[in-house]
Amino acid sequence: SMETTLVKSPVNLARGVYDSITDLIGNTDNPTPIVILNKRINPHRDFTLGIKLERYNIFGSVKDRVALKMLQESVIKNDQTVLEASSGNTAMALVALGNAMNIPVEVAIPERAPLEKKQLLRLLGVSELWEAEDELCPLYPNEGARGLAKGLAESPAFAGKYVYLNQYENELNVQAHYESTGPEIWNQFEGNIDMFFAGFGTGATITGVGKYLKEKNPDIKIIGIEPASANHSLSGLKRITDLAPEYIPEILDLSLIDEIIEVEENDAYQMGVNLARKTGLLVGPTSGAIIFAALEYGKNHPGIAVAISPDDAFKYTSAYSQYLDRVQG
Repeated sequence: SMETTLVKSPVNLARGVYDSITDLIGNTDNPTPIVILNKRINPHRDFTLGIKLERYNIFGSVKDRVALKMLQESVIKNDQTVLEASSGNTAMALVALGNAMNIPVEVAIPERAPLEKKQLLRLLGVSELWEAEDELCPLYPNEGARGLAKGLAESPAFAGKYVYLNQYENELNVQAHYESTGPEIWNQFEGNIDMFFAGFGTGATITGVGKYLKEKNPDIKIIGIEPASANHSLSGLKRITDLAPEYIPEILDLSLIDEIIEVEENDAYQMGVNLARKTGLLVGPTSGAIIFAALEYGKNHPGIAVAISPDDAFKYTSAYSQYLDRVQG
């Protein structure tokens, strides 16, 4: 009988050949790129703004890092289903990774989440999509998608069925950014960075990156971005100011935050459109909010800054459409 020759894995033989899609989620060996904004968008001479494009993670957003960390490090038994509440990006990464790792995932999602995100979840064959009537980012713990997920997880009818990841209270979420996003930024700029801008969502990105950067250099300013009003359509962003303490995500460490800037929804979308038209960058409205705030701050704060762009424009084409007819320039 002829001996079968085992085909060696081509990994290590060629650049850009990977064993698994999990290798395509930001890490220090394979960081997501940073692009410096051009003068047409950033007129401030002494202010350099780099945009970290998290859309380059395989499922298109910063949440890929979190989903991977939570699935790898959580205890999930063979007959259990992962459950999460998400306005879309965490859900997509979890369902796609679940498919790759053979783990069923169910998602509670706000009705107001972008249609494109819901369609992508259906395309991925999400085990169950529970739609909740609510704001995009509701108060916790008893409302909206998060209240729904919590109810399912605690229901006696489903005893033992679910592993509810609960990204708002899951330390793995912060750990993902402390271990990957933070070191990537530090390495990419060789430590030459003065400011970091990120939005408030679960609080994980700003807490994980902020903690890492402050440990490296306590003088780095960590600046958080929030919507100007609590009722808004900036998917994944949360207004922290005026929130009762019990509603602030448990994993958000406010002691790391040097300043909070609020952005009007209109300015966020407008910036998204301007970025597309003046730089060719296709970013989501949340990125628009963060970059708008960073450029405002840069007027009076010279230095080198990095802003997180959590995802791209492709999942928000319908949300952008109402702004397209009235864009200046």
